[in-house]
Amino acid sequence: MSSLEELNRPPLKLVGGMPIIGPFADNWENVERFQARGDDLLISTYPKSGTTWVSKIVDLILNGGDTEESQKGAIFERVPFLECSGPGVPSGTKILNKQDFPRVIKTHLQVEVLPRSFWDKKCKVIYVARNAKDVAVSYYHFYRMAYGHPEPGTWEEFLNSYMEGNVAFGRWSAHVKGWWRMRQHSEILYLFYEDMLEDPRREVQKVMKFLGKELSDEVVEKIVKHTSFQAMKNNPMANYSTFPCMDHSISPFMRKGMTSRVTAG
Repeated sequence: MSSLEELNRPPLKLVGGMPIIGPFADNWENVERFQARGDDLLISTYPKSGTTWVSKIVDLILNGGDTEESQKGAIFERVPFLECSGPGVPSGTKILNKQDFPRVIKTHLQVEVLPRSFWDKKCKVIYVARNAKDVAVSYYHFYRMAYGHPEPGTWEEFLNSYMEGNVAFGRWSAHVKGWWRMRQHSEILYLFYEDMLEDPRREVQKVMKFLGKELSDEVVEKIVKHTSFQAMKNNPMANYSTFPCMDHSISPFMRKGMTSRVTAG
């Protein structure tokens, strides 16, 4: 085990009954009292379910397909991670509180623990769900390479923890079902990872409609091209290669872009 790994494998903690990365829990007071604004857009997923993918799609749509503008910062800077916090990493709440323009915000929180202000301000939400089996495999490899998580153990040990909900952000089924129910009461676009692979153009158009944006067919094709799995895997502004506390030699942040039904790239 490397010294880096030894220093950055803190245990999970509970917030509102949900397991979360230890340093994230240490900043929980600031997350709970975070003040959303009416023009905020929230992107929510269970981990390893297409968060970065849909974030890049949204970023390009909001910038009219301007790929140069979208490349002016890493995706984790352009779409800050609300609950993120840790040594050497500016907290998501601190970054977001400094932004005075319409914000696009990433979260993995279960619907029950999301800061109340998002509902009070009636913020739009895009949620992406992915097949539980594919999430488990991807999440295991993410645990291995992202030192902010506890040691995953063997695949069998991790799978048992995952099925019992003893992983960061809890049980997959509780997460996707909680957000599914909330869509009946809030303005939520609920997408599926498998649909995004099957027909990315169609799903990009869904997101455009939800955001009230109209773009030409040429621009839509440009967005589809620049958000393909291979394009994003090779893009240092999208592949998290510049994010601290990740060892891409163990496993790349973007591995295969596959599902049990469809293979990307």
